[in-house]
Amino acid sequence: MADSKIKIFDAELNKEILVDKIERSNEEWKEILTLEQYEVTVKRGTEKPGTCALLEIKSEGIFKCVRCDTDLFYSKTKFESGTGWPSFFSPISQLNIKTSPDYSAGMVRTEVFCARCDAHLGHIFDDLPETYRSGRAGGPPPTGKRYCINGIALKFIPK
Repeated sequence: MADSKIKIFDAELNKEILVDKIERSNEEWKEILTLEQYEVTVKRGTEKPGTCALLEIKSEGIFKCVRCDTDLFYSKTKFESGTGWPSFFSPISQLNIKTSPDYSAGMVRTEVFCARCDAHLGHIFDDLPETYRSGRAGGPPPTGKRYCINGIALKFIPK
């Protein structure tokens, strides 16, 4: 595979940097990841709601990609959505994620991936702030978005 570079935002350096795109075969990922991480990040699975230890994290820090350490979400953007998965209203940078339409499960959703290693992370929903205030799963202001992310695809690094 040819070496390719992408631009991402590094939260520690507080600037955009150029990094190698990480490309591995499914077999290589299977050797590196746990079975659960493989099922979610490679096979585009979903962890059982309410089972992720990251749901309880309320301290300051950064949520990173479990496969490549790319900075994905600041803890200050995490909120309780009531869905059973860690939810965020904004990524660290749009450079660090990519999205694609997802027509599986009998609905139209937007799938979220890590921009550096293509790990399946979860989905983003364009929820209105009124939905959030009403107590239903929705994203809070200022974005009204809900990045509903599989905790198994993340690791938390406290500040």
